[in-house]
Amino acid sequence: MPIGTVKFFNSDKGYGFIANEDGSGDSFVHATAVERAGMASLDKDQRLSYDLEKGRDGKISAVNLQSA
Repeated sequence: MPIGTVKFFNSDKGYGFIANEDGSGDSFVHATAVERAGMASLDKDQRLSYDLEKGRDGKISAVNLQSA
C-alpha cells in the first residue's frame, strides 16, 4: 500500500489530493472513499495508507484509506 500525506481536501467540493511519499506524484481522493473509510474528512498533512484504483472514467484514485 502506498503511503502519502494529504495536500488538501475540500469537503464542500468532495475531493482532494494526497502527495505520495515515494515522489511519484499526487493521488486524487474522492469524498466517497473518505466516507467508506469511516472518516468524516481529511486534514492537511494527515498521513494515510491507501490503494490505487482505476475508476469507470479511467482515472486513478485513492481508495481503502487508513491512517498511517
